[in-house]
This record gives sequence, structure tokens and C-alpha cells, in this order.
Amino acid sequence: MSDSTAPRTGPEITTTRRALVTGASSGIGAATVRRLRADGWQVVAAARRADRLEALAAETGCEVYAVDLTDDAAVAALAEHLAATGGLDAVVNNAGGALGLDRVEDADIDGWRQMYEINVLGTLRVTKAVLPLLREAGAAKGVADVVNMTSTAAQGAYEGGAGYTGAKHAEHMLSQTLRWEIAGEPVRVIEVAPGAVATEEFSLVRFGGDAEKAAAVYEGYTPLVADDVADIVAWAVSRPDHVNIDLVTVRPRAQAHNSKIVRGTGI
Repeated sequence: MSDSTAPRTGPEITTTRRALVTGASSGIGAATVRRLRADGWQVVAAARRADRLEALAAETGCEVYAVDLTDDAAVAALAEHLAATGGLDAVVNNAGGALGLDRVEDADIDGWRQMYEINVLGTLRVTKAVLPLLREAGAAKGVADVVNMTSTAAQGAYEGGAGYTGAKHAEHMLSQTLRWEIAGEPVRVIEVAPGAVATEEFSLVRFGGDAEKAAAVYEGYTPLVADDVADIVAWAVSRPDHVNIDLVTVRPRAQAHNSKIVRGTGI
């Protein structure tokens, strides 16, 4: 493997930058680690599953940090580790996920609580913990980045999706409010909202391991893949210092909105 830690050169970035990517053990998180490493970033890949992180480190040369984002003390320790080992120029708050597709009247309260805990409070914990590091990096280098991975679920309702859409709407509001609150500081807040993305785990987890139900989500059309979303993250954080990509909504061409996907047409 070639040395991808060399500084990236260009009119907007002239020094090596360091990013934290949460939910990095699979899917969009792992793809983002690979893409940022290929672009010359130092990357700290964070997730609960240490074995998967180690495999990703062997593949990409990223740093790894096993952490439970629902644990306040663990997230504080992560921020202390980052501060002691080189600081931080960007965080990609990717950890999240959906559970179930139940109607409101049949809602699993524990599932809703879990979705809110990881999608919203996980993003909040990490952002609060690393914002001082990002401010420091932004002041020294011109800009730093908070990237929040929401979803098109943050933009509209669909039947059976109230728990997930509620959590993602809250994460969207967190992103927008933070952008307003720190306007004028050298920290950008970027939101990436993907539609249907075929990854190895998202729908499988949502349907409790039911592979048939998970596969049916992506039948009859070409969904996005994790690399498509990672490409957008890499593009957004590489913009010149004065440019902020507030929100990117990205869907498969066959998906018009959350509940309308055209199947069987070859797209």
C-alpha cells in the first residue's frame, strides 16, 4: 500500500488533516475512512467492534479507537485521546441506524429510545466533546468541519418510519442550530442526507437479521452504495475555507422521495 499520509496539496489545503469517523466498522463509515485515507487524511476510525476496526486499520493504515457513544465518560476519554495525539480537523458523525418499521400504534418504545440515543445523543456527545479541538484547528489552519450523516428520513415522513424519521429530524435540527450558533467561527457544519444506500448491515439490522426483508428493500433498482456517500463527504470537506456545504441530499435516481422508488425500469 502506498503512503497515503502525505500532505494533500492544493489551493485550499496545504497540511495534513486529521478526521474522526464514528460508526466506522462497516457501511458508510468504513467507506468514508477508506476515502479520506486515500485523499491523504489521517483518520481515527471509531466504533464499538474492535475486531472490525483492526481489520480496517490493517487495510487502510487508519488509527482506531473502540468506543460506546452512549457512554458519556467513554466519549470524554476519546476527546482526551484526540487532544493528546494530534488534535482534530474534522468529525464525521456517521454512527446511527434504524430499528423496525412499525406503525405508531405498534411502536417498540425501547427501539425508539435506542434510535434516539445513537442517532441524536451520540452525535451530540461527540460534537460537544470535540468542538474545542475543532475550534483550535480552525483557528490555526483556516477551517475545521463537523459533518453529520442524517438521512432523507430527516426531510419527510413515511408509514412505519416515525421512530427513525423522528430521530433523524432531531439530528437535522441539531445540525442547523449548531451552524447558526457558531456562525463566524472557523468551523463549518455540513449535513449529508442519503436516501436508499445498500450496505451490508443497515436494513439487516433494521429488520432484526431477516435477510429476505433486507434484500427486498433494494430489489428492482440501483441503490446508492457506501462509496457514493463517502465521495460526497470527501468533496464537502475539501472545499475552500470560505465555502460551507450546508446540506447535500443524495438519492438513487430511481428514488423520488422516501416512499416512492421506481422499480423494474433498469435504473
